[in-house]
Amino acid sequence: MRMLLTARLDTRTANEAFRTGALQQALKGALDQLKPEAAYFTTTGGRRTWLFFFDLRDPSRIPATCERFFLDLDAEVDLKPVMNVDDLAKGVAEMESG
Repeated sequence: MRMLLTARLDTRTANEAFRTGALQQALKGALDQLKPEAAYFTTTGGRRTWLFFFDLRDPSRIPATCERFFLDLDAEVDLKPVMNVDDLAKGVAEMESG
């Protein structure tokens, strides 16, 4: 299932991680693990925010997916299913035919 993972990084923790290179390593690790179809970087509420759109093949992977952000970056993490335009069109077509 296509998921959106939003990680809002703690500013102090991320600042220190940036200074030591750990932030860059954490980002590389997240990209290697998630293999996202898209990744975006912005701010929300004044905090660094990373957004990853990726395929979660098995819900049992949720802890392994989120813990790196909690433990390494003291981040707030949201995980939710999302659709692209093709998914939405398929869902609407199923509603109309059913």
